[in-house]
Amino acid sequence: MVRACAPFIWRKFLPVPPSRAAARDAAPVVFPQAARAGLANAQLRANLNAATTTIREKRAQVVAEVGDWEELRDAAAAIKDSALHRLDTVLLELEATVTKARGIVHWARDAAEANRIVVDLVRATGADEVVKVKSLATDEIRLNEALEAGGIRPIETDLAELIVQLAGERASHLLVPAIHKNRTEIRDLLRVALDRPDLTDEPTELTAAARLHLRAAFLRARVAISGANFAVAETGTICVVESEGNGRMCTTLPETLITVMGIEKVVPEWRDLGVFLQLLPRSATGERMNPYTSLWAGVRAGDGPSAFHLVLLDNGRTRALADDVGRPALRCIRCSACVNVCPVYRRVGGHAYHTVYAGPIGAILQPQLSGESGQAGSLPFASSLCGACADVCPVKIDIPRILVRERARAVAAERQGLEGATLRRLGRILSDRRRYERAQRLTRVLQRPALRDGHLRWFPGPLGGWGESRDLPGVPAQTFREWWEARERGA
Repeated sequence: MVRACAPFIWRKFLPVPPSRAAARDAAPVVFPQAARAGLANAQLRANLNAATTTIREKRAQVVAEVGDWEELRDAAAAIKDSALHRLDTVLLELEATVTKARGIVHWARDAAEANRIVVDLVRATGADEVVKVKSLATDEIRLNEALEAGGIRPIETDLAELIVQLAGERASHLLVPAIHKNRTEIRDLLRVALDRPDLTDEPTELTAAARLHLRAAFLRARVAISGANFAVAETGTICVVESEGNGRMCTTLPETLITVMGIEKVVPEWRDLGVFLQLLPRSATGERMNPYTSLWAGVRAGDGPSAFHLVLLDNGRTRALADDVGRPALRCIRCSACVNVCPVYRRVGGHAYHTVYAGPIGAILQPQLSGESGQAGSLPFASSLCGACADVCPVKIDIPRILVRERARAVAAERQGLEGATLRRLGRILSDRRRYERAQRLTRVLQRPALRDGHLRWFPGPLGGWGESRDLPGVPAQTFREWWEARERGA
């Protein structure tokens, strides 16, 4: 049934599937170089360690209070799998219930399609500014850049997202986008960006300054853009959970509300929310419940926005849906529990991943969404395979298993490229003693321009990028065999 869903969903989006060229146009992922920069930044590592340690400790406390935690995880995995196995009918039901509630549903095959839909919707209102609720889906498709190109100013209203936006950076964490900054760094940023040179680094003062800045934006906003944590097919209800109240402002004050949602976020029945609203806050922020849980369905006269648009985003999700091994990655509820326990992420930070979905979940999800192992081929190797991510995942995604499979796919792809051809040639040389010794003598001569302190520090041409992430010793002036033979002759 799952494989039958994909063609149906493609027809709902556009008549032809996306080209491989489009996937290749995505920004390349080069993990090793960025990871090295993260490791060299002591302040970054201190910030990450302090924040993730606090979140992990809070999570452990509130999870221990739930006697049926494992049963809840099993139920969540079963609900998600059920929705994915019949995603075609569940999405049609969601479209019908949203439409019945006077909302409008749009189907977007990829990032370009989704961005075009959203920009056109905003332009139709005559607005040149939008307020946004934190949304990984809009970050994934680079909606802010598309809005700006269309002459529309996006304003992030989540405090951490606002900090990242003002700094001109990318989010470095699924849930805490500015986790890489401490309060002193935030103070220095807001002093300049908000023209408040009097600010101290007291959290209450910093949040008050941001609140004043955002309140004016909320009151003048005519259009808001949100993501969605869940959508209920049975009732057409959209659910957004957040901790600051900015989401409530965005989903009630503007005249037009546009929600961009990955198609995997749908759940079949209203009662399913009861499971996820117990799992998500505990796994994400170590809270028993979210401070703000906003639920809405379509449009109601005199209450909230007068127009509601739901953009259903594929962008590679049907590709993952048809993958028997990788499909469980679509269960993800973006809680970031796997990120907070990952020993790799905690040392290199989210920017090293060059993807919106940093950490273990990004290492398996991004290669599937991009559809090209070359674009995200290094991400599955950014793991110790310790299994901690699977242990804490609230929807029981076996991340290590998918990581191993993605590694195998990346290796198979490399065999067809320059690196694979090089290694095959190297294997032929190493398999024959005479060829090996001739290669040693030749390399001693050729390596001289690149040799520094006994190591090769530079590689020519297409090997340049390959060499940047590897530290290779040079061929010694004399091998052990040569030394031994010379010693024997001298004897």
